[in-house]
Amino acid sequence: MSLRHAVMAALLEGEASGYDLAKGFDASVANFWMATPQQLYRELDRMRAEGLVQARVVEQERRPNKRLFSLTEAGHRVLREFTATPPRPGAIRDELMVKVQAVDAGDAEAVRAAIEERVDWAEAKIARYERLRTRLLNGRSEEEYLAHADRIGPYLTLMRGLAFERENHRWGEWALAVLKQRSAAIT
Repeated sequence: MSLRHAVMAALLEGEASGYDLAKGFDASVANFWMATPQQLYRELDRMRAEGLVQARVVEQERRPNKRLFSLTEAGHRVLREFTATPPRPGAIRDELMVKVQAVDAGDAEAVRAAIEERVDWAEAKIARYERLRTRLLNGRSEEEYLAHADRIGPYLTLMRGLAFERENHRWGEWALAVLKQRSAAIT
């Protein structure tokens, strides 16, 4: 998968500026694909040159003009082809896990602090994802939303991100308890 597919999926929500896409990535797509605003702008320019998106300039009085991007028919076609192709298995690359793997030979206190930071990060993301879920449901039950929403993909990916962060939190709390118990037994 490439950033362009994530951008095209985000543009299914409708026309957006690069700034709007960056904010949107942070609020929703970030649970499965990370990108900096600079990466997004570069990719949008490449996609525009390839005819996958089009841009229109909106003039603003007290701010710089902004470009609003939308998918072209070619972009829709590429996205359809992408969704029809079986995905490759995902792989986890997590620096924290390397540190945890080496905890017995390393600085256990630093590893514990890194796990605590991951737990805090997970708590913050869970809270943010729960707020987004409430906004998406907009007073409807999950069943009503899934039956009547125009698009359910954003909700499904949000729920996967929420499950991922809940598991990060659960694992972190468990790992901290193990390290604490082990430290107490050694001293």
